[in-house]
Amino acid sequence: MSDDAYEQDVLTRRASALAGTTYDHDDRDGEQFDREERAALQRIAGLSTELEDVTEVEYRQLRLERVVLAGVWTEGTAEDAENSLRELSALAETAGSTVLAGLLQRRQRPDPGTWLGSGKAQELRDVVIAEGADTVVCDSELAPSQRRALEDIVKVKVIDRTALILDIFAQHAKSREGKAQVELAQLQYLLPRLRGWGESMSRQAGGRVAGGEGIGSRGPGETKIELDRRRINTRIAKLRREIREMKTHRDTKRHSRKANGTPSVAIAGYTNAGKSSLLNRLTGAGVLVENQLFATLDTTVRRAQTPDGREFTLTDTVGFVRQLPHELIDAFRSTLEEVADADLLLHVVDGSHPDPEGQISAVRAVLADVDAADVKEVVIINKADIAVPDVVDRILRHEKHSIAVSAHTGAGIAELIELIAEELPRPSVRVEATVPYARGDLMSRIHETGEIGETEHRAEGTYVVALVSPDLAADLAPFVTAAARA
Repeated sequence: MSDDAYEQDVLTRRASALAGTTYDHDDRDGEQFDREERAALQRIAGLSTELEDVTEVEYRQLRLERVVLAGVWTEGTAEDAENSLRELSALAETAGSTVLAGLLQRRQRPDPGTWLGSGKAQELRDVVIAEGADTVVCDSELAPSQRRALEDIVKVKVIDRTALILDIFAQHAKSREGKAQVELAQLQYLLPRLRGWGESMSRQAGGRVAGGEGIGSRGPGETKIELDRRRINTRIAKLRREIREMKTHRDTKRHSRKANGTPSVAIAGYTNAGKSSLLNRLTGAGVLVENQLFATLDTTVRRAQTPDGREFTLTDTVGFVRQLPHELIDAFRSTLEEVADADLLLHVVDGSHPDPEGQISAVRAVLADVDAADVKEVVIINKADIAVPDVVDRILRHEKHSIAVSAHTGAGIAELIELIAEELPRPSVRVEATVPYARGDLMSRIHETGEIGETEHRAEGTYVVALVSPDLAADLAPFVTAAARA
């Protein structure tokens, strides 16, 4: 195909998965206290973002209103390019905007100057005027020079995919750790994009302002942009220290669970695949459920039990997406380590999505980045009640360890719980010990994590024969009976 623009409005053909499913939130999702707070923040229409005399650009919280989407199709099929633009549309709507049109251009590679090419950028300007839009959202990460050149042509604010995702994360982060991670990603994105016009960023400060020494120490000083970069670097260093401290706290809690022999199960998957709904269905956690991309960001850990009474933890992690910004992967690395340290990974896939296999590939690419590719994985095809049966069957045949469920209707949940019980590591060390009555904590751990074969209350303590984890077997070693030692 030639380099002529391949333009069409893909919004009228949005997939049913992104169009959303109506949920009547009942007891399975808990109280949903966050829903009222989330709905209370609304975007205000009529706030123009037309670029006029801009002298300084900083990272701004995006107030997206009426937007036009633009994509460059360089590889793959036309369907793949349209699915990517539909996903961008859902991201823009999650950020609070109204999407007016979506345009695709077929090119061998993006234009190094204006991304779309100067002629097609002017055509985009005509569409912006005709639709009355005030923002253009591009379906890839733009270089600073490309964004500036495109803004000069279309005369409205230009946002790339990375900035859009960062804005959604900034809106939805609630915990202290989540906010710090998002701010770190924002600053890393901003640092190479500082720019200014005229003398605003080139003014220099000398004398006491620059060196603090006064007469005899005057020099060229620092320009304003250098000062801003230094301040950003200082803030980045501070945030990284804070996140490292939070990681230590998270590692301590994780080690405590490991020491108690509690198996861990991590829920990961594409954004809006239904991870939080699944967690609520399995544990009644009450995590916010919303038909939005990245509705929940903060990690949630809940306890659950297998049908035979063994306890394990369920961890809901942040969702993934195609072209997830590297800044976010780096910032959320400590959170994603929950997946790498898990005994079992529940990989949730939206069965009703137009390209579920693409979702699986995108998630596995991110898991490989955080060294979680070797964790035992079960693929869960969610939303089976609205998915095309042939698609579900195709994934079930292709993925060896997979199951189809519906967190909305509850179909397949009982089978999923049984599958989790089968896949979780079982106690493997046989012990025969007499536990003193003063060590009730050890008996509690045996009941919680072990498989008891025989118990008897004796004068010196509780005689027990059980299968336990290696860590618990080491703690029980002083109380092993003489016959067992022999």
